[in-house]
Amino acid sequence: MTEGTTSPEVGDTLTHLEQEGEIAADYLEGLLDIADLDGDIDMDVEADRAAVSIVSDGGGRDLQKLVGRDGEVLEALQELTRLAVHRETGDRSRLMLDIAGYRAKKRAELTEQGAEAAAEVKSSGEPVKMKPMTPFERKVVHDAVKAAGLRSESEGEEPQRFVVVLPA
Repeated sequence: MTEGTTSPEVGDTLTHLEQEGEIAADYLEGLLDIADLDGDIDMDVEADRAAVSIVSDGGGRDLQKLVGRDGEVLEALQELTRLAVHRETGDRSRLMLDIAGYRAKKRAELTEQGAEAAAEVKSSGEPVKMKPMTPFERKVVHDAVKAAGLRSESEGEEPQRFVVVLPA
């Protein structure tokens, strides 16, 4: 740090994340307009990252096109949105995008899978290898395993990287 500068305060970080959310919301609103899709955009800050959600009052059937098979389109849109934020701020973004509640539902399913794998490891004493997952999915499983009192590691190379749940 140079003389006269101070470390960023919590408020500065929050303001920066809120700015990321605003930039992302503007980008996504433009995308929805181009695609002629209806959706409302919610912004929040969760776990030290901007969180933006596209929600629909009409059940979100149209928004499913933006989720795609196994969330593939959602992942791509998240990366494009992060690039739009980066272009505006010059900083790498860790923004999390959810569309029509897909990630929230997926998080609940993965938390359950992680807890089940942890229970199996506690019962058998043997490591359990899970199926390949995206970084988001692995993070959720790691958190669930940790909450169950065990440890886990990621192994393999993308896109075949997977979680291994280990005995305590």
